[in-house]
Amino acid sequence: MDHSAAGDDNRATVEVTKYKNGIQQVLLQNPRGASARVSLHGGQVLSWKTDRGEELLFISSKANFKPPAAVRGGIPICFPQFGNRGSLEQHGFARNRMWLIDENPPPLHSSDSNGKAYIDLLLKPSEEDLRIWPHSFEFRLRVALDFDGHLIFTSRVRNINSKPFSFSIAYRTYFSISDISSEVRVEGLETLDYLDNLCQRERFTEQGDALTFESEVDRVYLSSSDVIAVFDHQKKRTFLIRKEGLPDVVVWNPWEKKSKAIVDLGDEEYKQMLCVDGAAIEKPVTLKPGEEWTGRLDLSVVASI
Repeated sequence: MDHSAAGDDNRATVEVTKYKNGIQQVLLQNPRGASARVSLHGGQVLSWKTDRGEELLFISSKANFKPPAAVRGGIPICFPQFGNRGSLEQHGFARNRMWLIDENPPPLHSSDSNGKAYIDLLLKPSEEDLRIWPHSFEFRLRVALDFDGHLIFTSRVRNINSKPFSFSIAYRTYFSISDISSEVRVEGLETLDYLDNLCQRERFTEQGDALTFESEVDRVYLSSSDVIAVFDHQKKRTFLIRKEGLPDVVVWNPWEKKSKAIVDLGDEEYKQMLCVDGAAIEKPVTLKPGEEWTGRLDLSVVASI
């Protein structure tokens, strides 16, 4: 199978392999040697590496790779519900289901495939899913790794039902960082309103120029700009999060006490992770029959001083 884009350089490669838990994974590699690994379980990215082999995503040392649970780390997709904001299981069911490789996806804009290694995945609801969430949909996900090492997600959710439905979505992105308490800050959230999940979703306004961390944080920032930056001073790198169709940004770190209560997370591992998620949560997306929503998330890393 070759879903590497035809273009100037066909050395971008796409390889489908079986992981040790028996689940198929897709390895994307760009011509420069950067890579990403995507599991068909949950459509979850489990690795994203630079062309120097540096891992950019956090995976817990206690992660459970046995379905149906999502793996703690990487980039699980929260759909059609975020958190416990509804009647479904925490963060919805998409991250716990097997996705299919979509051999004939409807075409995307050509600039979305030019010169990239990519894979198209598809999730349709099972009979069990329709019992707990009675809405027929097709969720098409393209995961792409471009020539510059950007990791790009293009999501298309179509209503193939006879009645409207609404959903929330978040790309729960576990960035690998040096030390949450001393070296990391998030910019691009200044003056935004946010819902604080530690205060029954009470609404506050961000007062600081940059968000730094000294205790547990669990917030949904509303109507953010399209670019958010995560600076890691010690590792001398900055993550850039660019997004379309995803107005909200979730920032989460469980800190010490909560980490000890999370079985698949090491007690001290909160120091090496930070979740910053492109999301649509506060105002769920509503689709009429036949309508389609598209969201795009572009993750990149640059050297910083």
